[in-house]
Amino acid sequence: MGDPVVHFQVVGKDAQALQSFYGEAFDWQIELAVPSAPQESGYYAMAHPGGECGINGGIGQAMDGSAGHVTFYVAVPDLEATLSKIESIGGSTVMGPMDVSDGASIAMFADPEGHLVGLVKAES
Repeated sequence: MGDPVVHFQVVGKDAQALQSFYGEAFDWQIELAVPSAPQESGYYAMAHPGGECGINGGIGQAMDGSAGHVTFYVAVPDLEATLSKIESIGGSTVMGPMDVSDGASIAMFADPEGHLVGLVKAES
């Protein structure tokens, strides 16, 4: 069995507009990741599509001020080993492993055409 896609992320210049758009377009529940953050601060929100086969994601402001991108995250058992494999087949590491909220660890790579893809350390 392959490694599953477990999360998606949509980031751009106007987090609030993107959250409103996706919430309205697909009836997703949008919940601020940090409820006390002022809306004009480029806050990040969790998107909960619901349904039996949907995956949760996040919608927020691009950190680098770019026009943004869409990224999906794949759960893997070992971030370092996966990045090493990716580099051996033509991809490149964009961000090495780092710990994020709730004890999760993530990393990011670019495929041979430059598409950004995320990795999440699979829970054991």
